[in-house]
Amino acid sequence: MILTVTLNTALDITYRVQGLRPHSSHRVTGVTERPGGKGLNVARVLAALGHEVTVTGFAGGTTGDVVREGLTGVSGVTDALMPVAGATRRTIAVVDERTGDTTQLNEPGPAVSPAEWNAFQEAYEGLLAGVAAVALCGSLPPGVPVGAYAGLVRVARGAGVPVLLDTSGEPLRRGLAARPDLIKPNADELAELTGSHEPQRAAQAARRRGARSVVASLGAEGLLAVTPEGRWRAAPPAHVHGNPTGAGDSAVAGLLSGLVEHLPWPDRLARAVALSAATVLAPVAGEFDRAAYEELLGRGVAVTAEAGVPLGPV
Repeated sequence: MILTVTLNTALDITYRVQGLRPHSSHRVTGVTERPGGKGLNVARVLAALGHEVTVTGFAGGTTGDVVREGLTGVSGVTDALMPVAGATRRTIAVVDERTGDTTQLNEPGPAVSPAEWNAFQEAYEGLLAGVAAVALCGSLPPGVPVGAYAGLVRVARGAGVPVLLDTSGEPLRRGLAARPDLIKPNADELAELTGSHEPQRAAQAARRRGARSVVASLGAEGLLAVTPEGRWRAAPPAHVHGNPTGAGDSAVAGLLSGLVEHLPWPDRLARAVALSAATVLAPVAGEFDRAAYEELLGRGVAVTAEAGVPLGPV
């Protein structure tokens, strides 16, 4: 069983338009809705790969009810979301069918009270029993302490559960001090964290700050992994065009599934890149195209070892 934590769940809504133009009205040609937030996206991909997943976090209001109802139809996913008085946020993706570009609008999320936060922490400790790994994903809703992820990492480590942390800004900075097993920032988030715009140097700096392993998303260039066992770069066999929404979450699912299956790093990275690219190619934001995934994996994602010796523990 894998546990994913999404403190700021969402109802993801995708609108498709013929061409997005500022200061004008648009006729929407297609609408899709699905449960969202980074950890729920990760869970859906993990379930599609055959893993049993429990999802937790907060859900509230009418929007939260829609999110929870949507989870009932996802085989392999168990809903352990906690109630909150405020309404779960919505995220709006507007896809320009002419260019393929996506404009994203993200609401802030419900205000979480101290009592609701305390109840979540108690439930989280109980959910860790028998879990193979936990993923802590996404932004923090209002009211949740900025050091929340640091505390959740420490509780998981105390229970002997490997932790993947996928967030940004100050929550990531503080979370590193708790020494998560893996972080997966993008290049901009890594630069903000460390002050370095050279990905490998920045990843090494993040390890010195507490992360055991760092996998950085480099956009179309794929992934860079800096781990105690070595350094690798992984890239798709060709550049892919489409909607990148959820591609990073699919990569997290690939890394997390590889961790619990005890795959070597090159195989984990190949899976993560293939899933990420297949998500870009999918017609619905945040889903992945299974045929494209299998084709990409079969054609061979390029995984190359970087120069240098294994880095060892920090």
